[in-house]
Amino acid sequence: MRACFSALLIFHTSLLAADWPMHRGNPSLNGRSEDAAPGEAVLRWTFKAGSPVKGSAAIAGGRVYFGDDGGIVHALNLADGKESWTFKTEGPIEATPLILDGLCYIGSSDGKLYALDAATGAKKWAHETNDKVLAGASWVKDPASDAKWVLVGSYDYSLYALDATSGKVLWKVETENFINGTPALTGDGHAVFGGCDAQLHIVSLREHKEVRKIDAESYIAGSVAADGAMVYLGNESKKVFAFDTATGATKWTYHDRSFSYYSSPALSADAVIIGSRDKRLHCIDRVKGEARWVFATRGDVDSSPVLCKDGGILVGSRDGRLYCVELADGKQRWSYETGAPLTASPAIANGTIVIGAEDGTVYCIGAK
Repeated sequence: MRACFSALLIFHTSLLAADWPMHRGNPSLNGRSEDAAPGEAVLRWTFKAGSPVKGSAAIAGGRVYFGDDGGIVHALNLADGKESWTFKTEGPIEATPLILDGLCYIGSSDGKLYALDAATGAKKWAHETNDKVLAGASWVKDPASDAKWVLVGSYDYSLYALDATSGKVLWKVETENFINGTPALTGDGHAVFGGCDAQLHIVSLREHKEVRKIDAESYIAGSVAADGAMVYLGNESKKVFAFDTATGATKWTYHDRSFSYYSSPALSADAVIIGSRDKRLHCIDRVKGEARWVFATRGDVDSSPVLCKDGGILVGSRDGRLYCVELADGKQRWSYETGAPLTASPAIANGTIVIGAEDGTVYCIGAK
């Protein structure tokens, strides 16, 4: 089973590499892109959403998809920023859309996960939970068939596995508190996520049940990043953790200053990169759990970094700037000032970066 799931996740990542179709780019949530970061920042277009944009965008098939605080789902043309369609939900949206097989799956504070036609915005179905859906959805193939599941957590304390076509609940796992993050898929057939119960939950996709919990000391606001059975996360305990989900062991913890981590990490082959409310971006050695470098901004870094294939790291800050930082040494390649706090995370596809700001403006930035 381990080999089967490993191959499946590699297939997911390679299939979707040209786009950025979901939260953190792929089902392992490792925050890596097959695109190179631009050598300099050049504005291509802006779009005024009308309400703060706190969630990250998805990019697929030449379109940009995102939600805003007004409860509107927007679809824009990547080339020029022109709006293709909108869809109204009944609550603010912080979730990153998932684009899969021609559908746009997105959660809302109204307690529903919506499946919309990605081309037209027409509603195909909506699954109602008993509380807010703030996290982006993920997906996986049924281990026993070719059917696809959409996985999503809710503030009703439950992780749901839904049939991707019909929205039917196939199974669910209950926890003890709100689920804030998108589930990360590991190479050994598990979905891993945290929440406000301060526990890291490891759920077997084959058995449809939780098989292990790991104490994370405090609530987990972001998503974890997975590589094989190893997962990495930061949380309200002011620490970054490396956990082995196969054994439940803590490989290391990283503590620098007493500030929280709301950012989700990006992973290189040998480093963990994560933002902190100490206004800095941290690069941590994956083996030793020690700092390699820190990069200072002028605001909290709740935005989750994206690691590009050329070693450029993209991340936003509440100081209103989008930064590109070098993985090798933490030096700044460039920054772009928007003038409004950036809590959303960047998305990149086809050499083009998209990020929303809390004043409701969405920026598209590319190379000169």
